[in-house]
Amino acid sequence: MRKSIVSPSTTTATPISDLWRDLERIARVEISSEDEKFPIEQALGKKATTGWRAATTGPQVIRLHFDEPLTIKRLQLHFVDKTSERSQEFALYAGAGTELKEIVRQQWTFSPSGSTEEIEDYAESLSGITTLELRIDPDRSHDPKASKEYASLQSLKLA
Repeated sequence: MRKSIVSPSTTTATPISDLWRDLERIARVEISSEDEKFPIEQALGKKATTGWRAATTGPQVIRLHFDEPLTIKRLQLHFVDKTSERSQEFALYAGAGTELKEIVRQQWTFSPSGSTEEIEDYAESLSGITTLELRIDPDRSHDPKASKEYASLQSLKLA
């Protein structure tokens, strides 16, 4: 067996919080609705806040248009619901301009007595991205008239 003792590297890893992009600075956002007490800025900043919530029930859309094409290596979505028993579905789309492709689709069941938070963390390799779209169906009704739940998003982060 060959063995050697090496000294630890003097470089330190960059904290992930420093790698997250400043979405408020690099993107314009479009939303389908917004509760004035929970504006979208609350979900796109680098600091933990109360997040965003829709003003109306049913499926919702959050669309980010980037000032310059981006390379995205990591996506993190955080959803919280401590009050409702419901099954939610979200889909994330990315692309250049109006040419968007589905990146991921996920379903989650919230339960006040059990699972109240969903954190999805994806390692991706997306380049030339000018638009990122998040579609949230808060109770999987797929019908705005039949939906009884409000979509919400605690945070969306990109690196």
